[in-house]
Amino acid sequence: MNLPNKLTIIRVLMIPLYLIFMLLPQIPYGKYVAGIIFTLAAITDALDGYIARKNNLITNFGKFMDPLADKLLVCSALICFVEMHLMPGWIAIIIIAREFIISGFRLIASDSGVVIAAGWWGKVKTVVQIVMSVMLTINLDYKFINILEVISVYLALALTIISMMDYLIKNRKLLYSDIK
Repeated sequence: MNLPNKLTIIRVLMIPLYLIFMLLPQIPYGKYVAGIIFTLAAITDALDGYIARKNNLITNFGKFMDPLADKLLVCSALICFVEMHLMPGWIAIIIIAREFIISGFRLIASDSGVVIAAGWWGKVKTVVQIVMSVMLTINLDYKFINILEVISVYLALALTIISMMDYLIKNRKLLYSDIK
């Protein structure tokens, strides 16, 4: 197993650790540990893709597991935020729905022999979601920070919708074609 795939597996294994530290308030400094775990998981996401592309280590396992690991990490955090009343459920639903829609869309494209690379809007959305997730995980109780957290949630929501529309509009021909 190559290094990028090992990093992906490590990211998946970090999710239960994140959940334990995030959801058990009796653990001293748990939210800070959870914030570090989430940050490290996000770094492995960037690192595994970079290493795989740079060293031509792209595998079918990586193509399948890397996006799945990303979605599991983000969805786990979003569900925690709803559980802890840090984010409205409807926002989490929209963000999670976007991930399912784009994954399905990429599957349709793949069946047509088309690879849809991550677009600029999607990359910005990911960065904002990571920053938002770390902020909400640590959840410092300072008025200014709380305002930034709320802004980050609605910015992530807006970028989620914009990036989804960007993917769908740029690749709309795939939805209506019968290319095989």
